[in-house]
Amino acid sequence: MFRRHADTCVARFAADEVSVLRQVATEVIGLLTDGFDRGDPVVERLFPDVYGDDPAQAADFRRYTEGDLKTAKIDQAGAILAALPSTGGAVVRLDPEAAEAWLRALNDVRLALGIRLDVKDDTDLLEELDDAVMRDPTSARVRQLTMYQYLGVLQESLLDAIIARGG
Repeated sequence: MFRRHADTCVARFAADEVSVLRQVATEVIGLLTDGFDRGDPVVERLFPDVYGDDPAQAADFRRYTEGDLKTAKIDQAGAILAALPSTGGAVVRLDPEAAEAWLRALNDVRLALGIRLDVKDDTDLLEELDDAVMRDPTSARVRQLTMYQYLGVLQESLLDAIIARGG
């Protein structure tokens, strides 16, 4: 997990953590490039309509902002990929700008995964995970819920390190 060290946020990742982080960052990039589909609930969540009650205004706003927002989200996910080796474990040191990019990218990943897992504000994640384990401990849902929980803890540790640094 992340800790503050002078003006950087530092974390040590095992090889399996690096693999998960690279996988989810790559999936977000794929979703925002080749797989970009306005009808996908994940895309809708990452790019919500600002004018939900006025489709014409929403489309006009999207026309002027969506490209830049999409590019920023791709760059943020790319910051995760850039900081991690392709294989093996790693110690990651993030300057303030990279830490902010990671924080935003982790948020996007969790939003996307939360939509796919149907996680709501009132979802008890530990109860959901226990239920999934009871049904089938080797299921994809158990892995995905565990990943969602891990990413939340990682995101919180990074936020804590950023705040400890004074923003």
